[in-house]
Amino acid sequence: MKIARFTLLCVVFLDIMSQGLVIPILTTLMMDPASGFLPAGTDAPSRQATFGLVMGIFFLSWFLGAAYISKLSDSIGRKAGILVCLFGALIGYGLTIVALDMQSLPLLILARVISGFTAGNQPIAQAALVDMSENEKEKTRFMGLVLVALSLGLVGGPLISGVLSDTALVGQYASLDLPFYFVSLLVLLNILMVVVFFHDQPMERQKFVFRPQEVVLTLWHAAQRPVILKLSLVFFCGQLALNAFFVFLDSVLFARFQFDTLQNSIALVVFGGAMGFSSAFLVGPVNERYAKPTIIAVCLGLMAISQLLFVFNPSPVLAYVLIVPFVVPFAVYYPTMLTLFSSAVGEDEQGWVMGVTVALFTLAAAIISLAGGRLMAFGTDVPFMVSVAVLVLGVLLVTTLWRGDDFRALDQR
Repeated sequence: MKIARFTLLCVVFLDIMSQGLVIPILTTLMMDPASGFLPAGTDAPSRQATFGLVMGIFFLSWFLGAAYISKLSDSIGRKAGILVCLFGALIGYGLTIVALDMQSLPLLILARVISGFTAGNQPIAQAALVDMSENEKEKTRFMGLVLVALSLGLVGGPLISGVLSDTALVGQYASLDLPFYFVSLLVLLNILMVVVFFHDQPMERQKFVFRPQEVVLTLWHAAQRPVILKLSLVFFCGQLALNAFFVFLDSVLFARFQFDTLQNSIALVVFGGAMGFSSAFLVGPVNERYAKPTIIAVCLGLMAISQLLFVFNPSPVLAYVLIVPFVVPFAVYYPTMLTLFSSAVGEDEQGWVMGVTVALFTLAAAIISLAGGRLMAFGTDVPFMVSVAVLVLGVLLVTTLWRGDDFRALDQR
């Protein structure tokens, strides 16, 4: 059982590691004229818009794929769903390597589409861990472990991209595509682990019916259930804010302080390290002491304050430090929200409800990525100011919508 849980956490690790690995490399490719990936005469607003486009297409593809793959796992089993995603990741990495060698933006976009469409491993792994949980306390602990794996992925991804692309550290072997060769080997190893060590838990499998409108239906069905809808509105605000900060962090640091790939990778290492530490040591004690609506409202408020401090920071060194007070409350907020979503449905809908959370996350990421690249033309920090506004909205939603008996009962579960 322990090796199976470890295998699932490795799946989550690789899923999130791809983002931490890709963002510093894409920032260099798109934002730095010296990279040569975009035409030499491309101005800064066009580079920012292209970066937002590439990131937004990935998250939009993830949004489209998650609606099918998460539900598919309720039908064909968690194991088969996970393997579909892992093989999709492997193909995406291979195409990315070719795109970088050929300096082809269309091929890079195709690689991001494939990677995004099959990036549904996190909710499937979460659902599998829920299947293994024997009680609510164990479920909360497993959700905390998911965030630890996510955090390690955020640390591992930028470390791999920063180290393997830096000639001062790796020498003549360093390149922007070397990290993708390395992570492809990790994906192959994880495929082997899933095949050998992970087996589906006994569960009542639902019949899968392919519907083109499934993407819309996932959120539509969520909207028809009052508790899920109220949770979703707050969760969507938090995900808009998180992705504005995470996706454009490196772009802002490049524009303001001219950070290179390694320096931007270090910023994401700080991000992941703070998240891992907080999720490991704060999630359990905070949830045992305080009511979940209070936790969510306070965390969103602290994220807004810390992001304002980051916007007005004039120091490149202090920029690293100010990442921490944004990440710590998010690290508590995220597994708390996942536990609320999980408690709001029965055992036979865990895959579906985790699919809802990923649909909201990816939709928020796609919207802020596509819009943020354009918004940066009006000011480097505009996406961050939008993030502050939605965080304040999230606090207001918690204090006004989460007051009924249904939420008190949900919190007690």
